Amino acid sequence: MYVIVDIQGQQFKVEKDQKLFVHHLEGELGAEVEFEKVLLVDNDGEVTVGAPVIEGAKVVAEILNPLVKGDKVLIFHKKRRKGHRKLNGHRQQFSQIVIKDIQS
Repeated sequence: MYVIVDIQGQQFKVEKDQKLFVHHLEGELGAEVEFEKVLLVDNDGEVTVGAPVIEGAKVVAEILNPLVKGDKVLIFHKKRRKGHRKLNGHRQQFSQIVIKDIQS
């Protein structure tokens, strides 16, 4: 059984006991979070598609690590013949969660 769920604007295909990284969630270590924007449910070949979401379906997850930093992305700006160079860096913040239960 798997579902497609919308978590903070991104769609993820999740199954029970799956670990994944999502954009930073407010909450502490071990806190349970619920996601109610379930877009599709596949229960052993029986597919239910929402319009746009499935009423009453939700995904329950637990926060394993509330703050994980992603890889550093470097942004380099340069204007030719002007002597202008600028280097910026960015590290996205993620949270690691594990899917505990899928209720459809």
